[in-house]
Amino acid sequence: MTIQPTGAEHPAPVTDGVPEPGAVTVVVPTFNESANVRELLRRITASVPGRLPCEVVFVDDSTDDTPAVIADAARDCPFPVSVIHRDAPDGGLGGAVVEGLKAAASEWIVVMDADLQHPPALVPDLVATGEKEDADLVVAGRCLPGGSRAGLAGGHRVAVSRGATRLAKGLFPRALGGISDPMSGFFAVRRGAVTAEALRPLSHKILLELAVRCRPARVAEVPFVFEERHAGEATPNAGEGLRFLRHLVELRTASPFARMVAFGLIGLTGFVPNLAALYLLTGAGLHYLPAEILANQSGVAWNFLLIEVLLFRDRRHHRHFADRAGRFALLANADLVLRIPLIALFVGELHMAVLPATALALLTTFVLRFAGTEALVYLPRGARAARTGRNPR
Repeated sequence: MTIQPTGAEHPAPVTDGVPEPGAVTVVVPTFNESANVRELLRRITASVPGRLPCEVVFVDDSTDDTPAVIADAARDCPFPVSVIHRDAPDGGLGGAVVEGLKAAASEWIVVMDADLQHPPALVPDLVATGEKEDADLVVAGRCLPGGSRAGLAGGHRVAVSRGATRLAKGLFPRALGGISDPMSGFFAVRRGAVTAEALRPLSHKILLELAVRCRPARVAEVPFVFEERHAGEATPNAGEGLRFLRHLVELRTASPFARMVAFGLIGLTGFVPNLAALYLLTGAGLHYLPAEILANQSGVAWNFLLIEVLLFRDRRHHRHFADRAGRFALLANADLVLRIPLIALFVGELHMAVLPATALALLTTFVLRFAGTEALVYLPRGARAARTGRNPR
């Protein structure tokens, strides 16, 4: 990763007698936006007043000449322009924004797209609103009076955006309570209110990631009209919807208790393949005892795959897939072996009735299996960092 500074070396001077509104770094993630960046810089130059010290940081994952076009266009800018070109676009657009947040040096950071669907004229308003309302985060919202999703191509995209907004706000009512449009990619945040190292974006919804993980204390909003692209076409990505859902699950299961609840819900879904396999095996003439054992493995495999994809996606890299699968299967089958002695202990020694003893044994083995899965199959983040000698991402 390299940073190539271009353009002016110093921001415009502050006008005498005018209160300093705080410097701003505009972070712009780009992927093959060479047709848009020149006009973007021109509009930022026209929009940002001289009394607002400004720099623009492009984080570029392009395969075209976008970096060269930025460097050429920056010659006419009265503020510094930098390009961080990433050879490996880890985390996609969300990961690019995180790199920009790390590089930003100003008090305020404005995140916006390069395609001019986010109007540059709103940059000073976002900062001014943050200063006036003493906010940590200022979101440009399309759902506010005066705002619009007009630039979304097609009614289906509007419907998807609204559905995603309702889903996110329903899952995170406290973190997103003051944000009408958590799907917005246009916002300003105080540098001290965000810890870039805590962000692990999976989808391109970086505002959702920032609001949930960093929990800015004070949030303000300004309306904006989402405009059409200035040039070019958005690159369709059929997998983005699935990544967004996985992102929601990862954020919702960040706490150990929430992870344990999700672990249990995933375990319940394993009854479906288990019973289906049992039906097929016994129907084929296999004795019910070996059929029960084999059918249980189908449920174990189902649960393992869901847990891999939904629950421990970020903890899969320290062990080989076969190692993780073998350990998980061993723990899942040990659950069956341990449950019967536990029931006997509760009935014989504690004089419990059979039904409550069975329920307590199920709960005990479930908690033990969850703890064992975290500790023995997917090492906790701190243990993994210590083992590899690297800081957790």
